[in-house]
Amino acid sequence: MRRVVVTGMGLVSALGNTVASALARLDTPENCVVNVPDLARFKGLNARLGSLAGFTRPAHWTRKTTRTMGPVAEYALAATEQAVADAGLTAAELESGRTGVAYGSCSGSIGAHLDLFSMFFENELKNVTSGTYIKLMPQTTACNLSVHFKTHGRLVPTCTACTSGSLAVGTAFDLIRFGLQDVMIAGGAEEFSPTQVAIFDTLYATSLRNDAPRATPRPYDAARDGLVVGEGAGTLILEDYDRAVARGATIYAEVAGFCENTDGTHVTNPNAATMEACLRGALACAGVDAGAIGYVNGHGTATKAGDLAETAATRAAFGRAVPISSTKSYIGHTLGACGAIEAVVTIGMMRAGVFHPTLNLTAPDPACAELDYIAGGARRAEVEFAMSNNFAFGGVNTSLVFRRI
Repeated sequence: MRRVVVTGMGLVSALGNTVASALARLDTPENCVVNVPDLARFKGLNARLGSLAGFTRPAHWTRKTTRTMGPVAEYALAATEQAVADAGLTAAELESGRTGVAYGSCSGSIGAHLDLFSMFFENELKNVTSGTYIKLMPQTTACNLSVHFKTHGRLVPTCTACTSGSLAVGTAFDLIRFGLQDVMIAGGAEEFSPTQVAIFDTLYATSLRNDAPRATPRPYDAARDGLVVGEGAGTLILEDYDRAVARGATIYAEVAGFCENTDGTHVTNPNAATMEACLRGALACAGVDAGAIGYVNGHGTATKAGDLAETAATRAAFGRAVPISSTKSYIGHTLGACGAIEAVVTIGMMRAGVFHPTLNLTAPDPACAELDYIAGGARRAEVEFAMSNNFAFGGVNTSLVFRRI
């Protein structure tokens, strides 16, 4: 099997709309959560918080560029343009048939869904265009990227809720290591929508600290009261190691291991036992024992059940208090984008040897498992291996292991 490395990265996020600006923003001990006034117009919706990317379309994009894209696909394209340029990939390499796309989101653009279903309320098709379906289809990010970059290799839309981005990276890793592709564009994206806030609100899973956005979310904290919905996109260029070395590419990290499994028990309640099995599977894939992992980027949603199951699984898999923190304390839960964004952040921190804390974590919940919760400030550490974990509705669990090289 071939070794797989990361040779390009790109981000759209509330932290910043480049990798460099986002990583620099981690040094500010304040989150990116804001009160979103528009949410107040929905009767029965309790949450008023969000984390927004503040995205502006690049000047070089034309109407033709975006005519089949809603915001979620635009975020994906912006992050991928950065990553492709960062990796130094040529048009010939992208179009060779040996480059593929694995990319996901929870769904397509909500605005396009509203346009389509307006026909039932207005009894006419005035809002429906030839691009409506392309904007709303679940594979909109992957397909729009493939068309834009003219790729002819494998195309894998990963639409598995909050593991969409991490599953895309893991799937891309598998395709390259087994020799089916040489290069993969991999990642996830999500656009902010009141509908997403409503979904979690009805599950009593959203934070209601509407008057104190800087004080929430609070992953792993005894006073946590739920998640905050965010948006953004993360893209990684994965490549065969020998190929990357031969062309003199910058190598940011090696993707050393990946595992995905499913709970098979409940669509929303997390299962610590199968989470643990997933983490162990990623370690086995990487060929390392738990002691080799110097840092874990946790899923850390700040929900009661989620944090308890995740920390129990992590403690059981590692058998020790491994260092852990949650990027979601800065940017909220970016849903289909979180696995890719957090992979980029994990690699960036590992290369810098500085790991950000979980913001607002002042008193770890005693019901959470005993781990080395990084809090109160960044921690300097030189580690060879780091892990990033994500879990999703549907009982989907993912774990990625990265190696610093």
